Amino acid sequence: MKIIPRLALDVADGHIRQDVCQWVHRAAPLIRDALLTLAPVPLALLFTTLLLLIVGGSPLEAYRNILYGAFESPQKIADVVTACVPLILCGVGMSVTFTAGLWNVGVEGQIILGAILATWVARNTDVLIRVLWPQVPVLALMVVAGMLGGALWGTVAALLKIYGKVHEIFGGLGLNYAAQGLAIWLIFNPWKRAEGATMQGTDPFPDPAWMPQLGKLRVAPLAVVLALAAMIVVYFLLRGTRWGLELKAMGKNFRSAFVLGVPSTPRMLTAFAACGALAGLAGAIRCSAVYGRLIPEISGGLGYLSLLVALLSGYRPQWVPLIALFFAALGVGSPRLELNMHLDSSIGGVIEASVVLAVMLVSGWRALMKRNRVFSKRSGKNTGFSPEEEVA
Repeated sequence: MKIIPRLALDVADGHIRQDVCQWVHRAAPLIRDALLTLAPVPLALLFTTLLLLIVGGSPLEAYRNILYGAFESPQKIADVVTACVPLILCGVGMSVTFTAGLWNVGVEGQIILGAILATWVARNTDVLIRVLWPQVPVLALMVVAGMLGGALWGTVAALLKIYGKVHEIFGGLGLNYAAQGLAIWLIFNPWKRAEGATMQGTDPFPDPAWMPQLGKLRVAPLAVVLALAAMIVVYFLLRGTRWGLELKAMGKNFRSAFVLGVPSTPRMLTAFAACGALAGLAGAIRCSAVYGRLIPEISGGLGYLSLLVALLSGYRPQWVPLIALFFAALGVGSPRLELNMHLDSSIGGVIEASVVLAVMLVSGWRALMKRNRVFSKRSGKNTGFSPEEEVA
């Protein structure tokens, strides 16, 4: 009579072991993906540590100085947040064009055009308030003008690609130089200061054209809200709309999407315009919340840096703020290396580059492994992976 309970226990134990094995088998891909996602960070730290040891610096001391330089006081934290805002806007915008398979390298020029139109609004504040829109705040007009300027410059790049057969990389780079030349001409000619043109830029904006700051901190809450709102809007547009689905189809296979009826020309124009609008908003914020004037280097290379932000985020808007925060903290904290350790502050740039290279290496390795699994499946070999992994 004791045999039946023992058999029942054996059967139950077998079911438990089978359930555990199935759970482990299903969880293995998730664990592996998580480890591969985090792998670039230790790889980059290892490379930077070796470099610091070669130049005679203490890696732990260097990392401590970078962290303290970025977060040691409320003012430093405010500086990090201020540097983070344009990176979020441009990174989110580039995630739109990257999703569609488009390399919008012209973000620098779109930032500058947005800043130029926002400056025009700020310089004509009295006329605009008195004659055209007396009930609309000047800051709202500057934001709209900045977005229109960036969208216009992005649309020009799209038109060059569609009708001029100019690749977006070359068209974007050319438009960057054109926008930079236009800004310099405006600063040194029609918009020059009364005492003479200088590299300091135009005359300071009137008070209504300045974004309010948080007390004595150099951070504008309105700019942060606009950046986070842009991220949320783009996330839902790419994830839950037909427009976003069609952009993804174009990015996966442009020709197949066209054959299946995706209106490629309108979608390409809207993708460039959306990215340009967010970059132009970043330019308007740089003018109004950071400098209070138009300066020759208003873009500050943020367009090219946001390219790395978008690449590291995997074109997913929800990850852009975190990666932008990382780059902003490095930019604010790395000058401390030169002050305290007599190391060049460009070490921060080395860390940024090493992270990007590590991500590219891991991504390439994952793509290679995925391709090998597909080939193994086609050849009928046992790959050791579950059917779910093969499909993924």
